[in-house]
Amino acid sequence: MARRLWEASSELKSNANITAFMQAVNERHELNLTTYPELYQWSIDHIAEFWAQVWDYAGTISTKPYDSVVDDPYRMPGTKWFSGARMNFAENLLRRRDEHTAFVFRGEDQVTERMTYADLYATVAGLTKSLRAMGVGPGDRVVGYMPNMIETAAAMLATTAVGATWASCATDIGPDAAADRLGQVEPVILFTVDEYLYRGKRFDVIPRAAALAARIPSLRKVVVASYAKTGTPDVSRIPNAVRWEDFSQPDAGHDIDFEQLPADHPVYIMFSSGTTGKPKCMVQGAAGVLLNHYVEVVLLTDLKPQDVITYITTCSWMMWNWLLSSLMTGATILLYDGNPMYPDTGAMWRLVDEEKVSIFGTSATYLNYVKTHGLVPKDEFDLSSLREISQTGSVLSAEGWEWVHDSVKADLHFNSIAGGTDFNGAFLGGNLLMPVYAGQMQGWTLGKKCAAYGPEGMPVVDRQGELVCEAAVPSMPLYFWNDPDDARYRAAYFEMYPGKWRHGDFIQVHSDTGGVTMYGRSDSTLNPSGVRIGTAEIYTQMERLDGIADSLAIGQQWQGDERVILFVKLAPGATLTEELRTQIRQTLLRNASPRHVPTKIIAVTDIPYTLNMKKVESAVTNIIHGKPVLNRDALSNPESLEHYRDIPELKT
Repeated sequence: MARRLWEASSELKSNANITAFMQAVNERHELNLTTYPELYQWSIDHIAEFWAQVWDYAGTISTKPYDSVVDDPYRMPGTKWFSGARMNFAENLLRRRDEHTAFVFRGEDQVTERMTYADLYATVAGLTKSLRAMGVGPGDRVVGYMPNMIETAAAMLATTAVGATWASCATDIGPDAAADRLGQVEPVILFTVDEYLYRGKRFDVIPRAAALAARIPSLRKVVVASYAKTGTPDVSRIPNAVRWEDFSQPDAGHDIDFEQLPADHPVYIMFSSGTTGKPKCMVQGAAGVLLNHYVEVVLLTDLKPQDVITYITTCSWMMWNWLLSSLMTGATILLYDGNPMYPDTGAMWRLVDEEKVSIFGTSATYLNYVKTHGLVPKDEFDLSSLREISQTGSVLSAEGWEWVHDSVKADLHFNSIAGGTDFNGAFLGGNLLMPVYAGQMQGWTLGKKCAAYGPEGMPVVDRQGELVCEAAVPSMPLYFWNDPDDARYRAAYFEMYPGKWRHGDFIQVHSDTGGVTMYGRSDSTLNPSGVRIGTAEIYTQMERLDGIADSLAIGQQWQGDERVILFVKLAPGATLTEELRTQIRQTLLRNASPRHVPTKIIAVTDIPYTLNMKKVESAVTNIIHGKPVLNRDALSNPESLEHYRDIPELKT
């Protein structure tokens, strides 16, 4: 059984948002639910009643109530949610309008910008007037090519306030990759910036923005914000461009006329990673995203108005959208833009200390880097405000969980969440009513009827299987862009198990704890001698070794079989000696199985990651098999792929 790391105190449980919600469920439905598993089971046995409860409990603002919650949650795709209702997404996020801090922006230069809820409302009010003056409204798309800054959030809020649909990607990807995403949806307005800062270096965005705009003929206007606020952006190089301050000014005296639209009106267009082809454009509805985020941000993360929350993310990743939904609670959002390891390993922990962050979201990659560099955050920073760390993006080993409790804070709700950009949420996550076990996600999130499916296509427990969602979730895509017959949509999720969503993750549900272990993407599993194993099982063991900073495992076709190749990024000062190779093999043999032991162990200087911090086994697999790699710009570090070409060891 996994090591039990933490359990919330009785006081914390009694004051938790989820406890109050469960009491409301009990009162409304004359039940006596007392535990999270009971609440979860009710939420999937009574799907319509659960989401109706969420709608009411969240205080959803609408000008017309829904006629029905859901038509048929077992008809996927095509489920209809909250038919008849009319509402506005931004109005539900902009409920608070006082002097409480809505946003804190921090960049690598440590210059701080703050904005109150009152100022945010005024800023969005000014932008809505400007957008409407340009004729922007329902049926239009507005996009951002922006860093993680307050203007990006304000542009999204104004866009959705007037009923248009928002899509975005960060300025750290090239204009071609940005055009592959944003250009597909034919936007009318592009918000961008003059520059950004990364690892202490300033990058000029104007030429990139000009190249991007040139590839999108549908644009009517390009709005350029100033990143540093120390100068005036030169917009002359971008056709139809205007400076932010010339496009709009805050309007404190203007009440926003929030466009009232059907509950399933498109609010976001999200993009797949694009590592296997042109990114898919997934269109998501307003009420579905809003209520799914309410469950995850408010009920499960336990966000309260007095909290300060941050996530290491960019606006290319769904965690940015998820983070901005924190506005519905009236909490303070810390937006950080830059390298989280710059100017040193303690950069983010220093921010937690200085800004009194209570909920910190990050990735397994970041935590492993901090661990590898030997930092013990609790010894160097005041982390008294920190009560929760949420981790996602890729799998973190049980040892990584233990390191957090040993080196960051013992009395801390550390939890891991897993889901996807495709439905803007998590199938698996944490909660304050169950214990935390090292290496295990605490369980399924409310309202998601999920299971692990074995090879026979039936749910399994205590065995590895495919993550499958058996009933619809409100935030699942309405449709894919330019996919009128849903052919690509169905192919992406519903071909293996018709009518059921196959998510593409390899997991195991544990009967003794109720927790779930993630083993990585099922399309990245290895098959030596026809036996399927998850790459995460190898990565877990590598995290235990002092000399390894990161690793990547792929399968190479060789002499009629598949052999396991392990690439390792070494920790500072380490070398790949025969002694370390032997230690790697023995560790895998002892703690995994003989099939996990790699045939070749090769040192590389970097491991490729997507923009949402997932390892890219498929791209490396293509390279070593002589196949092309599509959309290199979908990677956060595409230059790393060059380390995998023409490796002599792979030819023998």
